[in-house]
Amino acid sequence: MGGIVYLNGHFLPEEQARVSVMDRGYLFGDGVYEVVPVLHGAMVDVVPFRERFARSLEALSLPRPMEQSACENMLQTLIQKNHLQEGGVYLQVTRGVAPRAFEFPQSVKPTCMAFAFEKNILDSVHAREGVRVVTVEDIRWKRRDIKSIALLGQCLAKEDAVRRDAYEGWMVEEGYVTEGTASSAYIIKDGVLITRPLSNTILPGIRRRLILEIAPRHGIPVEQRPFTPDEAYAADEAFLSSATTLIYPVVDIDGHLIRDGRPGPMTRQLRQLYLNTIIGNTNA
Repeated sequence: MGGIVYLNGHFLPEEQARVSVMDRGYLFGDGVYEVVPVLHGAMVDVVPFRERFARSLEALSLPRPMEQSACENMLQTLIQKNHLQEGGVYLQVTRGVAPRAFEFPQSVKPTCMAFAFEKNILDSVHAREGVRVVTVEDIRWKRRDIKSIALLGQCLAKEDAVRRDAYEGWMVEEGYVTEGTASSAYIIKDGVLITRPLSNTILPGIRRRLILEIAPRHGIPVEQRPFTPDEAYAADEAFLSSATTLIYPVVDIDGHLIRDGRPGPMTRQLRQLYLNTIIGNTNA
């Protein structure tokens, strides 16, 4: 913890940042957020971040706190002020401060907050060795495609997974895997990459979008359809993706070893292809 944060037009030490108890983010979870990876001191995957952030704001009728170019400049300044080389930046916008009422208040200025954090992304032990996941019940609301700050369902699922000695929980609804508590979920069977299609039931993951663009270009066919836990147990490979994991192999699901309990070749290939793409962009 610590460092410099951004809050409503000001860069200041984290311990000095204050938000009103009447902020609708605190009272209702009325807001959206984004996480952008940082490599070599620069944000990566900026264009899809820009598009998803705009979509989430629009879905909740949240006004922009600033123009997008100013927002991205602010985030880069935050990276510089924190001397961040590898990790990410977190951006959150809530509807702002207003008397507590369920209907949206009028003429309220949104609250905009951002902070930077360090994380080892490129040389991660989880990327080398893989992670264990368990299936958990999906009890979330019906607009999971919005990157809302109301994440209690995900927190409950993640806590369940951690108590069962797993890195991540794959949520299951009506017999099918939706996604991870903080990641997208994939399996590979007979050389085909399988993942759930986009809808209101899952978040449109940025890494998911880019992986599904990269895979066909390198001869890996993609099938977008729901899959069951049993299919996952019998998969040749499995993996997850998110902003700060990029791609982690999944080597155990509910105690079922995937492959031989080691990261598979296609998963390793996809991670390297993705890394080549984003590192090339940061060096451009």
